[in-house]
Amino acid sequence: MKVFVAGATGVLGRRAVGLLVKAGHQVSGVARSPERHTLLRDLGATPVTVDVFDADAVARAVAGHEVVCNLATHIPPTTRMAMPGAWAENDRIRTDMCRHLVDGALAGGAHRYVQESIAFVYEDAGDAWIDESFPVDAVGNLRSASTAEANAARFSQSGGTGVVLRFAAFYGPDSDSTLTMIRLARRRIAAGAGRRSYFSSIATDDAASAVLAALDAPGGIYNIGDNEPLRREEYFGALADALGVRPPRILPAGVAKLMGSKASVLVRSQRLSNRRFVEATGWKPEVPSAREGWARVVAAVPGTEPPT
Repeated sequence: MKVFVAGATGVLGRRAVGLLVKAGHQVSGVARSPERHTLLRDLGATPVTVDVFDADAVARAVAGHEVVCNLATHIPPTTRMAMPGAWAENDRIRTDMCRHLVDGALAGGAHRYVQESIAFVYEDAGDAWIDESFPVDAVGNLRSASTAEANAARFSQSGGTGVVLRFAAFYGPDSDSTLTMIRLARRRIAAGAGRRSYFSSIATDDAASAVLAALDAPGGIYNIGDNEPLRREEYFGALADALGVRPPRILPAGVAKLMGSKASVLVRSQRLSNRRFVEATGWKPEVPSAREGWARVVAAVPGTEPPT
């Protein structure tokens, strides 16, 4: 199939493009610089230069593709996330760009639209498992994720197949947030609060394989996480073990909740179930848990090997 990918050169996108090409698809991906053009060509894809906020330009770029995948995000660095306006570009991508892509996909004859979303939209579930029917509470910068999901639903309502992938937290050796987490863990600081709260995660390679599997999924919303969500003390403990350092100190969840609704999102207990997607597609994560995953990541990042 002919597949158009927005966000094709990001941490998730470049992995997904590689898998799509290997599966025999003809892939076009958005690239904004000569270096990223080269990256996509090396992966076997066709780079496309387009202003993703120009509706007419997006429609021309998408025309003739059977599948449109929106994997584009603009997540601010961890150190800037709380600053005013830090999420503005990401919100614009999830609202304006998403709308243009769906409009272009519908006008251009695409039959499938795949939208990246985030599992943080779910309410705090305590120790309960979260499936796709669980209530959401999309506050702050999460509101734009709901807007993106609504555009995917609009694609389905217009006769196509819209698929939303609500991803757990990514971690991988080339992820900025992962590298920040590693640096903080060396200083015994946990990038999160709530020792006993559940934290769902997904290795970046497994997230990419879910994008490929989504090409065969029935329309709807799916949770994408590994098989064993861990409590935060276990999650950061696994990272510390991989680094060969003492476990980081984890602040009580109440500390973040006192800082308001935006901060409280970061301490929600979310034990994500991937069962629906597994049953619908046969997909399964190669890394079943961060217990194994952190050791792989640390081994792949220069200078992070534990002392011998």
